[in-house]
Amino acid sequence: MNKLFPSAADALKGVVSDGQLLAVGGFGLCGIPEALIEALKASQVKNLTVISNNAGVDGFGLGKLLETRQIKKMISSYVGENKEFERQYLAGELELEFTPQGTLAEKLRAGGAGIPAFFTKTGVGTQVAEGKELRDFDGETYVMERALVPDVSLVKAHVADKSGNLQFRLTARNFNPAVAMAGKVCIVEVEKIVETGELAPDQIHLPGIYVHRIVLNAHPEKRIEKRTITEKAGV
Repeated sequence: MNKLFPSAADALKGVVSDGQLLAVGGFGLCGIPEALIEALKASQVKNLTVISNNAGVDGFGLGKLLETRQIKKMISSYVGENKEFERQYLAGELELEFTPQGTLAEKLRAGGAGIPAFFTKTGVGTQVAEGKELRDFDGETYVMERALVPDVSLVKAHVADKSGNLQFRLTARNFNPAVAMAGKVCIVEVEKIVETGELAPDQIHLPGIYVHRIVLNAHPEKRIEKRTITEKAGV
């Protein structure tokens, strides 16, 4: 089976469509599949529900899809750096399902492991638990959370071999392995492709069984988020 595709647009062709549930890897702008997001924008698919830790920033990452109104709902744990996200949400133009970050990671991991639901203490007694099953274990109350199984997962890795075995680079790994495992179809953007067998087995972070399509993006922009600090007199 040939998993290599000549472009991000080709990799998405025949896979993405209106109204799908998508998961996108990355944390902030670190480890996001830049070329796949751009190709998704160009595809003009709409009414998407997108699972991602965050929604990028204005004009970059998933922020591009917010600007074109291709996303109808976000399932996220943090959205604080995107003014357009804030505007759409407060105007009632965008649905939002806030999920604690650890719970979001476990929802994806469970989806990839074939586990339909799990119990956690996180969110008990808050709006997060409203409408969900509660159960006591050993005198403590837990809330049941359903796993996430997206129709398509868009993932960023550093290296892939031609069988789809992946290596991630440092903190760019973040949500990407869980996103890859959870998706019914997983499309991966990488900076380098090597022959099958070149990656040492112990150096493979995610086996190729989870990967369906691969596209090369050898020179991503890798925009960096920078902390800004308010200047204080006398400091």
